[in-house]
Amino acid sequence: MGSWSNTPIEVEFRTIDGLAVRFAESEDRDVHALLLSPWLESLFAFEPVWVRLAEHTHLVAVDLPGFGHSQRCDALLSPMAMGDFVIRIADAFGLPTPHVIGPDIGTGAALFAAARHPHRLRSLVVGSGGAAFPLRLGGLLKDWVDAPDLDGYRAADPRRIVADVLAADIERYALPDAVREDYLSAYTGDRLVESMRYVRSYPAELAALRDLLPTIQTPVLIIAGRRDPVVPPVNAEYLHERLPASELDVIDVGHFAWEDGADEYASLVTRWWDGGYATAH
Repeated sequence: MGSWSNTPIEVEFRTIDGLAVRFAESEDRDVHALLLSPWLESLFAFEPVWVRLAEHTHLVAVDLPGFGHSQRCDALLSPMAMGDFVIRIADAFGLPTPHVIGPDIGTGAALFAAARHPHRLRSLVVGSGGAAFPLRLGGLLKDWVDAPDLDGYRAADPRRIVADVLAADIERYALPDAVREDYLSAYTGDRLVESMRYVRSYPAELAALRDLLPTIQTPVLIIAGRRDPVVPPVNAEYLHERLPASELDVIDVGHFAWEDGADEYASLVTRWWDGGYATAH
């Protein structure tokens, strides 16, 4: 078990399907939630909302395989495959019908999980992740998806790339030094370049997801940053128009809504868990 100063989050590893998956867990409660780490971050992205979300809900946060500090599996580097693995994670932790929070890359994975495993998840909270087809992305994310190959990125310093993204896109949150280092060290070596495979699958995967969205009966709360330059709010609107049971909240932040808008983000999620999901339409 690893603990960090001044944080309620303690990290451990568990082997799931032969992969070392890093996780953190809060006190056990009757209601469960599975939190999927965003990219280029780790499960410590949930630190600003952790205490509030854990008041009435048992939280299990994970670094998805190939992201954060979890072991990579190339076969899982697409939203559809990762969605199936999300169900395996829930099984491994004994979570029968958890809520899921899947911001950023977790958006596609959570939606595929709900589409391919009906009635398995209680509700989803998604957003800040590519969803629209044809693709509507911006900034470096668009560059990474559109690049003919990744050769040019293999020679780059991954720590510098991650540091530059955090500096440019985290607007308000004072990122603790230990958490910043956790993010930077998560994508050293070839981990950043190889993780790009996930978003480079978007052209095919989001086309497939488009056809599944109207079949998803799981209630979905979509939280988007109004000023997100990487994943514009049109992606959230696209989901809201197509999902049978969804609510949309656009808050006045950029991409990293769970950190820059932590108070509002936590309030939206707790209200959703307190019963809002049951009345979504």
